[in-house]
Amino acid sequence: MVLQYLTEAVFTVLSPLNLLVLTLAVGSGLIMGMLPGLSATMAIALLTGLTYNFPTQTALISLLGVYVGSISGGCQSAILLNIPGTPASAATAMDGFPMAKKGDGGHAIFIATTASMLGTLLSVIFVLTLTPFLTSMALKFASWEFFLLSIFGIMICGALTSAGNALKGWISGILGLLVAMIGLDTVDTFARFSFGNVNLMSNIQLIPVMIGLFGFPEIVRAFKKENEGSPIKVSKFQPKRGFRSVFHNWLAIIRSSLIGVMVGIIPGVGEDTGGWLSYWASKSQSKNPESFGEGNELGVISAEAGNNACIGGALIPVLSLAVPGSAPAAVLLAAFLMHGYRPGPLLMTESPSFIYSVSIYIIAASLAMWLLAMIIARGTVRILGIKKKLLMPIIFLLCVIGSYLINYNRFDVKVMFVFGLIGLALSSADFPAAPFLLGVILGPMADSNLRRGLRLSDGSFLPMFQRPICIFFLIIIIGMIFTQLGVFSKLKKARS
Repeated sequence: MVLQYLTEAVFTVLSPLNLLVLTLAVGSGLIMGMLPGLSATMAIALLTGLTYNFPTQTALISLLGVYVGSISGGCQSAILLNIPGTPASAATAMDGFPMAKKGDGGHAIFIATTASMLGTLLSVIFVLTLTPFLTSMALKFASWEFFLLSIFGIMICGALTSAGNALKGWISGILGLLVAMIGLDTVDTFARFSFGNVNLMSNIQLIPVMIGLFGFPEIVRAFKKENEGSPIKVSKFQPKRGFRSVFHNWLAIIRSSLIGVMVGIIPGVGEDTGGWLSYWASKSQSKNPESFGEGNELGVISAEAGNNACIGGALIPVLSLAVPGSAPAAVLLAAFLMHGYRPGPLLMTESPSFIYSVSIYIIAASLAMWLLAMIIARGTVRILGIKKKLLMPIIFLLCVIGSYLINYNRFDVKVMFVFGLIGLALSSADFPAAPFLLGVILGPMADSNLRRGLRLSDGSFLPMFQRPICIFFLIIIIGMIFTQLGVFSKLKKARS
């Protein structure tokens, strides 16, 4: 029966109409992912309404295609311009942009896209085989677990500094955490740090912050005197070299995919956190962690495999519990319901073929994404050959438009400018911008779950030390602090 469902899905996606729809959807997703501000959530939301009158399977193919394309597309602008197209690709910029500056932009895009495809394909295996088990694990996460997960993410910030100064990474992450407190809180809807401004009450939007932190400093640097030289050398595509690099780092791809799937399953975390955690895991396991942030291809491969593996991971709770694992998955859930499917415990009874169709469509979308991205990248990589003084005014315009399009609100453009200045200040003081962004991402989860946990326990922290998963997180967090401060290495030297 399973083989029949898989065969039917393969024949469905290979029909001429559906292949055309898949190509257009994935291509649109790639382009929207590349443009700063046009997130995967926005791409799926825009397409959902257009698919209302589509045949059901064609609609599913188009929605999953634009999801895969938009998550993957952000890596190209992150690598070429140090401006992540989506929050999911922010970790990719850490080593992708330094690679581009060295003349390896084409190679960076090749390995990033290939890792994206492999991460997505590996995540499908979990969708098909481990959905019940992994979902039951996710159900054990309550408020205290989510709070410690977010603190774990902040502690990762110490490892995201190329200079090896963990304290600067933590400070930057905590500053981002404080920014996330602005606006109405999620428990009592009480206005905090809004100063009576209605726009601030609706919280600081992530996309303008991301564009400001990463895009604005690059634009300013382009007009400095020391950057008046020749444009960056453009490297040619070298598929043999790219496949050799990916094959050499196969273990990191599997590890990052596992991390991405696990992160995707946990509701409310998302693809961006999956990329950061995968990046951190590879850096902590590396024999040369100081090379990360300087153009290490392992950083690019790990980040892209991790954030794309979240696609399959986020769909697991959607299919089995009707609980989305990320913002794009939440929009997908609404689209599934619109087209007559009811994800949840009864899905396998009511629509037994649905999970197999979704899996095949994701596989087809990831393969189409790789082919289209390779074609697009041969043109986009030439961006590096343009003098920055000519390119950056266009990039600046895209940054403004990307910030405005989120809510069609000019205030978001002002937010982008403010955080652009903050990004410049952080850069001049040698504080990394990436931990700041991660703090903004994880802030709402840390705040709401801590307050909810305290309310349920009448203000007591004791339950946090009585839950097995919490104890595991606490041990890991303490170990990370000691490791990043060099305590273990100092003890080792003292013994020797």
